[in-house]
Amino acid sequence: MKEQVYSLQSAADSSLAERSAFIRRTYLHVAGAIAVFALLEACLISAGLGKTFVSILANTPMAWLLVMGLFIGTSYVADKFAHSQTSEGMQYFGLGLFTVAEAIVFLPIIEIANKNLPGAIDTAGYITALLVIGLTATVFISKKDFSFMGSFLKIGFLIGFGVIVCSIIFSFSLGLVFSAAMALLAAGAVLYTTSNILHQYHPGQHVAAALALFSSIALLFWYVLQIVMSFMGRD
Repeated sequence: MKEQVYSLQSAADSSLAERSAFIRRTYLHVAGAIAVFALLEACLISAGLGKTFVSILANTPMAWLLVMGLFIGTSYVADKFAHSQTSEGMQYFGLGLFTVAEAIVFLPIIEIANKNLPGAIDTAGYITALLVIGLTATVFISKKDFSFMGSFLKIGFLIGFGVIVCSIIFSFSLGLVFSAAMALLAAGAVLYTTSNILHQYHPGQHVAAALALFSSIALLFWYVLQIVMSFMGRD
């Protein structure tokens, strides 16, 4: 296992060469995580696990609480590994663990969209990509530090999580308005994370930065897909 101790100097305070290399590595790792995520989804769907998962959740709605709990726990552990400053192997383990967890959590919605609404996944993917490009350009062109958004995003996601738990317990539909509000929060998370890549992470944290950005992009895709499915379902 490769061991390396990184400087704690932020990317913004590093040399242009170090900063450019850090940003390049970060986005290459994000692209790699997305590719692995897509491959895992395809394999799981092909193996018929998507149908099994949807059936279990349809017959036992409370199972979503267990899935969410496992995902949150896995995400916490993965983030800790990805932020390891001494072990590159642990950083990659964290990113890999989180990518697998995301693939499992996304499995039901991907199965439903793939079976009932052909084209919804591609449309949501294009919209998400355009939003991410626009938000990324905003940060890199303005060079503004959006770290002030952190507290607002935490409160917003905490409220959103509470509403989701209540919807599972009391069996009510969240609807299009909730998805739109969460998509807005997710877009804010992409903006916030991209800003942190420039201003908060140090050059050795490209794996941790990739995990954080991949997480925000995946969350945005989740709610954009729900919005697209909602509109296509009305046709």
